[in-house]
Amino acid sequence: MYKIAVLISGGGTNLQSIIDNVKSGFINCKIEIVISDNEKAYGIERARENHIYAIALGKKQYGDKLSDEILKVVEEKDVDLIVTAGFLSILKGDLLKKFKDRIINIHPSLIPSFCGKGMYGLNVHKAAINYGVKVSGCTVHFVDEGTDTGPIIIQKSVPVFAEDTAEILQKRVLEKEHEALPEAIKLISENKVKVQERKVFTENN
Repeated sequence: MYKIAVLISGGGTNLQSIIDNVKSGFINCKIEIVISDNEKAYGIERARENHIYAIALGKKQYGDKLSDEILKVVEEKDVDLIVTAGFLSILKGDLLKKFKDRIINIHPSLIPSFCGKGMYGLNVHKAAINYGVKVSGCTVHFVDEGTDTGPIIIQKSVPVFAEDTAEILQKRVLEKEHEALPEAIKLISENKVKVQERKVFTENN
């Protein structure tokens, strides 16, 4: 069975979308563990309510060693893929090397727009609205040494209207996130994704 670890920091709605798609049979894999860098994240409760092993590795406690702790856990669990779903800590070090092209992230914009340092949560949608874009969306990409700089797997777009607030746009984009992330996991778990430098090829292209 293909095994994944899901990394979260907050409510875990993207985690829930993965759980639902595993239950429905759309994704043929097991969520082996949920790891949060925030002890109070509601996503931990989501996991446990669905009988998924979940732990908190507080970023205040582990600091610069957080990625090393995550690596220990995922290697012990023999995880095939790491999925960062609203995870606010930056991964680095040996974790990135040992899991090269096996860590994916969901970002709430069409990368390379509105991404990088400080671009998370409502900040992304405020920036998109302030710039006056007509289209936004979400991006699933591989994680590398940069911030939101890895090869792009899937992008989904939504319209942006002049009367939108950041909160309204966030909800519209989140619906697409809940589609894109399970789709990416499914493709990778079925070995239908190939990476060549910055280009990602999928069998359903």
